[in-house]
Amino acid sequence: MAGVRSGAGFLGTALLVATLAGCAGASKDRPLESYTAEEIYKQGEFQLETARDPGDALRYFQEVERLYPYTEFAKRALIMQAYTLHKTKDYEEARAAAQRFLDFYPGDEDAAYAQYLMALSYYDQIDDVGRDQGLTFLALQGMRDVIEKYPDSEYARSAILKFDLAFDQLAAKEMEIGRYYLKRRHYTAAINRFRAVVQDFQTTTHTAEALHRLVECYLALGLTEEAQTSAAILGYNYRSSPFYDDSFRLLKGKGLSPEAKGESWLRQVYRQMIRGEWL
Repeated sequence: MAGVRSGAGFLGTALLVATLAGCAGASKDRPLESYTAEEIYKQGEFQLETARDPGDALRYFQEVERLYPYTEFAKRALIMQAYTLHKTKDYEEARAAAQRFLDFYPGDEDAAYAQYLMALSYYDQIDDVGRDQGLTFLALQGMRDVIEKYPDSEYARSAILKFDLAFDQLAAKEMEIGRYYLKRRHYTAAINRFRAVVQDFQTTTHTAEALHRLVECYLALGLTEEAQTSAAILGYNYRSSPFYDDSFRLLKGKGLSPEAKGESWLRQVYRQMIRGEWL
């Protein structure tokens, strides 16, 4: 990322800032306009590295862009504005700065990072599964943009990981609602939620439980073929899961066994997941 320095680079920045501070001591009212773009930019870097509040650096990066537009340091200062705003959790302004960078410098080497920051600004706001998941959808779209537009960048790898985590978050939300309905014996409503997990979120960590909850729901409704098919899928894919053991006991208690039967939507899932019969 532009502007990140350490070691000897940081020492050089510190020495420069110390020199600037010494000059300022002779004239405390010296305006920033009297400094070069590089000097102001390095002061921003120094503040970002050392100040207790990262927001102290923001002013310097903004001034570089204002005083020296269309320069190399103005470009670097803009991406650092986005970084600093994100660091201070001013996510909306961070997105705005990152978007401006993409608008002005779409082909720059830091464009991938600007795109990633936009996605991260949504991802870092994702709350626990009990809250509205609108931001999760935005985070997913943002991470997808990074992956598709900059597949060879270092940020694509992180975006893939965070995409999977956000995807899992959506499945968790479906499960939470499904359990709520199941507990209140609203079986049809619960089935719709668990079905969404099985069909739309198969790659998440919640699929095994969703299949087991379907067994519970269908048995409660007397739909034994659907319950058996759900357990058959569960057994094939997650035989070592405690959810399979629970489903097996439920079926055995009614003289049933896991087996693909009937022509419900679950039978189609069985064909797809086990036999590879994709339509």
